[in-house]
Amino acid sequence: MKKKADPKENTEQKKKTGCREKTGRKEKTEKQLKRAGSIKLFLKELPLLIMGSTLTALAVKYIYDPASLVTGGVTGLSIIARSVASRYFDVDFPLWLGSLVFNMPIFIFAITQSGIKNVLRTGLAWIILTAELYFLPERSFLPDDILLVAIYGSILMGTGSGLLLSARATSGGSDMLGEALHHKIRSVSVGRLIQIIDGFVVAIGLLTFGIEHTLYAIISVFIMGKVIDLVLHKGKSAKMATIISEKNEEIADEIMTSLNRGVTGLYGSGMYTRKDKKVIMCICSKKDLVYIKDIVKKHDPTAFFVVGNVDEAMGEGFLEDWD
Repeated sequence: MKKKADPKENTEQKKKTGCREKTGRKEKTEKQLKRAGSIKLFLKELPLLIMGSTLTALAVKYIYDPASLVTGGVTGLSIIARSVASRYFDVDFPLWLGSLVFNMPIFIFAITQSGIKNVLRTGLAWIILTAELYFLPERSFLPDDILLVAIYGSILMGTGSGLLLSARATSGGSDMLGEALHHKIRSVSVGRLIQIIDGFVVAIGLLTFGIEHTLYAIISVFIMGKVIDLVLHKGKSAKMATIISEKNEEIADEIMTSLNRGVTGLYGSGMYTRKDKKVIMCICSKKDLVYIKDIVKKHDPTAFFVVGNVDEAMGEGFLEDWD
């Protein structure tokens, strides 16, 4: 005899099925939102990627290459190869071909070590850079002054590299190779590996172009690093005032009311006196710092006052829109 279905069991089964369907729909919606967010972020960062690649291409083709200045990386290696091919073999080895030939094995190696998703942005930047090196006409904009080349080339190249890093990409070359090699050589940091690779390229440049060009290249690398930091630091620079005083409450109240600056109280302990003390910390502008000094001196001339530099300050009162 056929067993009659239990209405309770049917109801519970429907509930379980409904829960699974809801969970499945929720996961699908989350994936779609995540994908849409990734696409939106990529489109937002795409102009930075294009601009960064363009500035890098302009620096290499119109400033560094005409002056035979090598600052490391695949672009520097391309400049060396172009000079050697022209000098010893009377062959034109264009920069775009050097970018293509030297970067291709690096990208293949990076994909095997990190996966294709982690190199997509850099791959796009590399394609744009190589294409621009191919299509841009041959020309030099700076006079025959290697110091000007080192200064203005580093400003242009540093700005381009900073924009690429802001878009979570690089122009390929030593940055990508260093990161990929780190998967094999875990005992050496990525930064140190990049320095070794760039140092090797600069050493080849020393043998090719001589000591004078190499010394100017070192100046250029130093300026470039400073420019990259300036581009990457989106927030406003500021000062951090740290105050230890018996009149903490009075000092904090006047800073908040007179300057409209937030003050944070941190609890510390004096290791010599073994007493607990409240430490005031205030992030302020350089202009505000002058008034804060006057306030501290007014309430407690014996206070311990420390001032530090803040590279970036983001939030209320500084850079508020920093997405």
